[in-house]
Formats: sequence, C-alpha cells, structure tokens
Amino acid sequence: QVQLEESGGGLVQAGGSLRLSCAASRRTFSPYTMAWFRQAPGKVREFVSGMPWGGGQTYYTDYADSVKGRFTISRDSAKNTMYLQMNSLKPEDTAVYYCAAKESPGSVWSYWGQGTQVTVSS
Repeated sequence: QVQLEESGGGLVQAGGSLRLSCAASRRTFSPYTMAWFRQAPGKVREFVSGMPWGGGQTYYTDYADSVKGRFTISRDSAKNTMYLQMNSLKPEDTAVYYCAAKESPGSVWSYWGQGTQVTVSS
C-alpha cells in the first residue's frame, strides 16, 4: 500500500503563491498516476492536476481548466514526493487539497492523503 501525506498549505493573500508537497511512503506498489484534488466547503471533490509516476509512461501533465497557467505539478521520484506549485492564487482556490494515487490505468484513486488547507484571502 501507499501512504500519502500532504504539507505546505496555509493562508495567503490573493495573488500569492504556495507550494504543496505530497510525500509517499511505504509503498508496496509504485503509483501509476498521482494527482492533486481539492474540496471546498459544500462542494464536491474536484480534480486539480495529475501526472504519470510509474509504468514507463510517456510524460505528461494534466490540469483542470480553472488552474491552467497558474499551477504547476512536478515530482521528485528519488524523494518519493510530488509537488504542486500554486501561483496567482485566487479566493476560489480556497479548499482542502488532497494528494491521491492510483496503481493502474483502470483503477480508482485508492490512496489519499489527509489533506492540507489552503486559504486565499481577497
């Protein structure tokens, strides 16, 4: 199994930046895909950004339309860590951000971190 733990959330003013980290540990299987999701109060959890991790995949990044051009996903495989650089933050970015992983192309997002709060003030 994979354990995921997010960090880096906090309070920032609109236009500011934060970098979230997701550390993966004690993996029985290497993640196939890793991603960031977020959930605001009263809202469903939504996809933010994702990228391949294992399986010899061709590199790609994927972003929700709402964050394209502002957020950048990256990884450091040696450190088993995924990052989300968030720039030009907006109040609507306020949410709990979660790290997630899946083990195969057709699998569900079966591994989740506990979440880290991002609050963007206006």
